[in-house]
Amino acid sequence: MRVAVLALAVLFAADPAYAYMGPGAGLAFIGSLFALIAAVGIGALGLIWYPLKKLFRSNRGSEMPDRDA
Repeated sequence: MRVAVLALAVLFAADPAYAYMGPGAGLAFIGSLFALIAAVGIGALGLIWYPLKKLFRSNRGSEMPDRDA
């Protein structure tokens, strides 16, 4: 409990840094953030799509040749 109170006291007593993030660093951060979100989204979509694709193909039977081979 003392550590938490001390940590909060130090955080609230600190002066602002007035740091400047230039346009290059800001654009790099935003681009990296978008890339991370896109990678997670595409990964989640892949985890959902491939089992559904296999299910659809098993229901259809062998009407069409397998294009993945």
